[in-house]
Amino acid sequence: QLQLAESGGGLVQAGGSLRLSCVASGVPLNHYAIGWFRQAPGKEREAVACIGSSGGDTDLADSVKDRFTIARNNVENTIYLQMSGLKPEDTAIYTCAASGIGCRFDFIYWGQGTQVTVSS
Repeated sequence: QLQLAESGGGLVQAGGSLRLSCVASGVPLNHYAIGWFRQAPGKEREAVACIGSSGGDTDLADSVKDRFTIARNNVENTIYLQMSGLKPEDTAIYTCAASGIGCRFDFIYWGQGTQVTVSS
């Protein structure tokens, strides 16, 4: 069974950068599309970014499109979310998830999440 583990969260000042990692174990990652989601206190979970199984197709939310990038290294079984120009409104728990079909389908496997806090 696929297991996902996020890392790289932390506290950063507005305008700063962080790189989140999502490491997969149990099953090769190259069969899965991987999405990053975030949930801030009192708000609904929102999709932030997604990358297809081959890495050729990516999708980013409008709110982060000019600041975040998503990439994958299937050899290392790792997905990266590079975040720059961080804003206080980016503060949330960031979680990665895997879909066996594609970015626009159900995500079956979920990690535990990593906290990102952006101070003003």
